[in-house]
Amino acid sequence: MKHHIGKACLITLSIFLATGASNANVAKSEAVAKPAASTAKAENGGKVGKPKAATVKAVDINSAGKAELMTLPGIDAARADKIIAGRPYLSKAFLVTRNIIPAGVYENIRRQIIAKQK
Repeated sequence: MKHHIGKACLITLSIFLATGASNANVAKSEAVAKPAASTAKAENGGKVGKPKAATVKAVDINSAGKAELMTLPGIDAARADKIIAGRPYLSKAFLVTRNIIPAGVYENIRRQIIAKQK
């Protein structure tokens, strides 16, 4: 009986030590993370968190001029002319379904464009 109690104590002790070691690693990583948060706090004027991303104004494919369309990645003068000639669009996906631009270009700009209706 003493033999079984000894094994149980050893197993419990090894679990306790293993758990304690993993908790020590967590405490170390939290200690390392704190200076980074204080640096971000200093850079953001005392506020903690992610810096705000600049908001990008969506380009309306039904009303944008050629120069504004050409600011989109993958849209050159010829594609901008095709977009203007194919107006109005009920949906921005019509750029692909009407073969105005390739699907790959559309995937790159789909979050940057809208198709407002009058």
